[in-house]
Amino acid sequence: MKEQLFELIANELSVAKEKITLDADLQEDLGADSLDAIQLIMSIENEFNITVPETEINNLKKVGALLKYIEDHQ
Repeated sequence: MKEQLFELIANELSVAKEKITLDADLQEDLGADSLDAIQLIMSIENEFNITVPETEINNLKKVGALLKYIEDHQ
């Protein structure tokens, strides 16, 4: 699941997979803007067949938080 998420982030944000760590911040470390973040969340919802409520999005700024959310809701 981690590899699948890293691959998705690399493709969506056009960053090298090596730059992605669990501690990486989507905006500060990986250069995502708000539109990128929304697109990424939509891709994650499709890829992992989950729904991320808008109220949760602000809590998912780091890759590790995204992975935990996916694991907890799949």
